[in-house]
This record gives sequence, structure tokens and C-alpha cells, in this order.
Amino acid sequence: MSSPAFLAASSGFGFGLSLIVAIGAQNAYVLRQGLRREHVLTVVAVCAISDAVLILLGIGGLGSLLDLAPWLVDVMRVGGAVFLLSYAFLAARRAWRPAALDTEDTGSATPLWAVVTTTAALTWLNPHVYLDTVVLLGSVAGTHGDERWWFGVGATLGSIVWFTALGYGARLLRPVFARPSAWRVLDALIAIVMVAIALTLLRGLMDR
Repeated sequence: MSSPAFLAASSGFGFGLSLIVAIGAQNAYVLRQGLRREHVLTVVAVCAISDAVLILLGIGGLGSLLDLAPWLVDVMRVGGAVFLLSYAFLAARRAWRPAALDTEDTGSATPLWAVVTTTAALTWLNPHVYLDTVVLLGSVAGTHGDERWWFGVGATLGSIVWFTALGYGARLLRPVFARPSAWRVLDALIAIVMVAIALTLLRGLMDR
């Protein structure tokens, strides 16, 4: 018979994956960096560590604070929308002038600080991360009582597995992205996703 801790961790693993395995700004950036093989370990680490921190905060009760101070969510919505629209503009510009990917080049053209900053911003400036990870996941974890921290362990492991698979698995698609047209499509899709998410954030303000 499985122990309560194992069952809670398994539930957290599945629930965590259900929240992050979706087309979004963060996943799109991880995929792009994986294809370029630029600071992939750093990108995966920032995403996974950020998720772990947010999961722990959610289980620890930060969701209750957000309920008491909804204006914090509004501030995050505006900041996130501005950042996403800015990144969408850059992606659209890359789509307008795509370049082929040199599959033999494993160097990193983008500075490490820029990659870390962008990855962190795509994670921490997205209000949906707080609503999903902190509020929703924290609430579901609470239903497991004393085993809620094992639920958090499972959810954290799910994040690590997903981002590692996405970042390092992306290189399997590198032959496809040796053509400029493939990058044009990818960056166009990234721009569309970023704009769509930004509009969703702003619409949430108007609906309040």
C-alpha cells in the first residue's frame, strides 16, 4: 500500500504539470533558448527554482495575503502586460527578419545577465503564475492536511522535470530550425502568444 506522503507527492506532481504544461510566455522562452542552446541550464534553473519558491509560498499561505490585497495583483497585471508587449515587439521584429540557426555553433551570443533577467521577468511579472501556483496550488495542497508539504515536493519535481525536458529536448528540433522560415514561424507564434497573454491581463483589470 502506498504511503500518504507518496500519494500526496504523486498528486502534486500531476497537478503541478497540469498547470505548467501549456503554451505560455515562459515555456515559449525556454523552448527558444533550448533551440539556440544558450544558457539552457541557467534558464531551466531559474524557472524551476522560481516555481519551487512560489509553491512553498502558496502552501505557506501567501494566497491569503493576495486575497486581502487585490491591488497587488493589479500592479502585477500592468507590469506583466507592459513587459510581455515589449517582448512581443522584439519577437515580431525577429520574425520580420529571421536568420538561420547554425547547428554547429554552440556558443552563447546573448549575455548571461540578459537571459537571467528575461527568464525571471517572464516568471515573476506574470500574475497568472501567482494565481495558479500560489493561490490554486496552495489551496489544493491544503486539502492534503499534514501531507501538504509532500504535495509541494511533488509539484516542485514536476516543474523540474518539465523545464528540463523542454529546455534540453528542444535541441531535437534544431535541424528543422536550421531554416530561417522556421524561426519566422516560431517568433511569430511567440509574439502572438505574448500579445494574447498581455491582453488577457489587461482585460482582467477592466473586468474588476
